Amino acid sequence: MIQITDMKIEEKMWPLLRQAFRPFFLLGATFSAIAMMLWLWALSGAVQLPVFADVMFWHAHEMLFGFVAAIIVGFLLTAVQNWTGLRATHGKALAILTLVWLLGRLSLLFGAWLPMYVPVAIDLLFLPLAAFLLAIPLVAVKQKRNLFFVPVLLLLTLCNGLMYYGRLTGRFDIQQIGSQNAVMLITLLMAIVGGRVIPMFTANGTMTQKVQPLLWLDRFALGTLWLIFALQISQLSSLIVDTWLAGLYGLAAVLLAWRCLRWKPWITIRVPLLWSLHLAYWFLPIGLALIAWHYFSGQVTLSTGIHALTAGAMGNMILSMLARVSLGHSGRPLQPKAIMSVAFGLVAIAALLRIFAPWWWPELTFDWYLFAGGAWVLAYLIYVVVYLPILTTPRADGRPG
Repeated sequence: MIQITDMKIEEKMWPLLRQAFRPFFLLGATFSAIAMMLWLWALSGAVQLPVFADVMFWHAHEMLFGFVAAIIVGFLLTAVQNWTGLRATHGKALAILTLVWLLGRLSLLFGAWLPMYVPVAIDLLFLPLAAFLLAIPLVAVKQKRNLFFVPVLLLLTLCNGLMYYGRLTGRFDIQQIGSQNAVMLITLLMAIVGGRVIPMFTANGTMTQKVQPLLWLDRFALGTLWLIFALQISQLSSLIVDTWLAGLYGLAAVLLAWRCLRWKPWITIRVPLLWSLHLAYWFLPIGLALIAWHYFSGQVTLSTGIHALTAGAMGNMILSMLARVSLGHSGRPLQPKAIMSVAFGLVAIAALLRIFAPWWWPELTFDWYLFAGGAWVLAYLIYVVVYLPILTTPRADGRPG
């Protein structure tokens, strides 16, 4: 039984601040569309943004530590209530956390007008504060299974700090260590969470028997991803020959693809909330395979593999989970409006264009960037428009949250 505040107090609270998914899903999705539009305008030379550092740093940083980090925090601070039975962050605490995130985005966007330490200090505060709020209920009930998400948020903070340190000291290699390790850590997080929820969601949504996990496969797949992250963050990967790195990434791709196949994605074709999630997860082995091919042959850029994990896996999985969690945690049936299938398709098209089109038609690379970015913007704006009334009004079933 979830411990909640008095309903009279609950009813006086602004609905947007009753649970973390509300502000962070809404603002995160809105920010991703705005940030992508600004990035495309800056890339085309239409505008000059007064951002912290430069637009290349800003784009890479903000899509990871602005957009994706907001969704991760919104998801975790919502899920922890189900995990522990204790009321999760809400009200004033949630307002403060949201304000810190928002000030971080504004300070990075207008960073050229501020002392350099201001956006850095504000932005680096967000994830540790979220980790602290996440730890409170987990520690209170001594739930060790999900406590590991707290150090994951702190590791993301480390990656964020490395990006800033590399930029401020002119060490592009350190900046890359920060951004690429953040990508791998979030990839690992998606692999963990996806392995927990996709089989369950698939069984419930298709009225079929849940696929039972192969413990050795899960441990081997996730262990390989942990090893990749450890080698990268410690820079021991620089001591390993490229063919061995290719083998490691290739092994991770095969193991994750095996997991995907066991979950029977073909039975989800009639359920948008399921096929979109399965499709998103497939970008994980695709991205890892592309990185493996990069190290093996050099015929694929590392950026191509990274964008398969970011624009592909993260972009698609986030939109699918936003659509699902927003309905479930607002007391509504898991039946999204038909236009959300269009949004799911658009974000998948955006990823495929960004990953493969420049590879096949390099002379049109800039055009592919514009098409991919435009599809992304439209997909996330559809979510914002459709879910705005859901996220800003009380639960449909009258319960708190």
